[in-house]
Amino acid sequence: MNAERYEVKLDNIFEGPMDLLVYLIQKNEVDIYDIPIALITDQYLGYLAFMEALNIDVAGDFILMAATLTHIKSKMLLPVHDADEPEEDPRLEIARPLAEYLRMKAAAEALTRRHFLGEDIFLREPGREEMSADLQEESIRIGLFELINAFQRVLENLPGRHSIDLSDERVSIKDRITELVDILEKKGSVAFDELFSAAPARGEIVVTFLAILEMARLCLIGIHQHVATGIIRLVYM
Repeated sequence: MNAERYEVKLDNIFEGPMDLLVYLIQKNEVDIYDIPIALITDQYLGYLAFMEALNIDVAGDFILMAATLTHIKSKMLLPVHDADEPEEDPRLEIARPLAEYLRMKAAAEALTRRHFLGEDIFLREPGREEMSADLQEESIRIGLFELINAFQRVLENLPGRHSIDLSDERVSIKDRITELVDILEKKGSVAFDELFSAAPARGEIVVTFLAILEMARLCLIGIHQHVATGIIRLVYM
């Protein structure tokens, strides 16, 4: 049975192009004012290509950022001419807005941690399957790019080809979402890797990943990573 061409939308799910850039900078442990632009650009384009292969809708902002990085990369390759005044580092074109974005993001996160007036007046109803206190304290919420990185490791551990083919699927994404909901209703949470351990085919593994993204978009699950072990868990909301 041929699978439907199911397109996962990134709008308002996880993060945008600036977040991907921040993720890559943190992953490579580099300073935003000393970005190895060739490396970061290549990795950025690699993530975009991977998302497009998964039929994830890549918004125009991601394409614009890719064009900006490629332009900066090309300027960095040009020879430097001797001049009375040194030329400005081309990387500042992205470093300045990146620094401003990080400041705004930090301010927004600080704001969400504030205790607003009257917020404790109303009792909070517990969720049907709440995370345990231990899980809340020892894990952090992660986004799309950490999840893609984890999924790439799953694919790398598979035998045979590493290409992605959605042309011949036996299980649709909607069906897989139903199956995952059944699992999570029983368990409350499940390890990310556990969902792929018994998958019989590469195509079904990809469908499982896309189902996870769609469930996150629908706010059916939270995605958390244990700080000490690095284990990623899906938590039923």
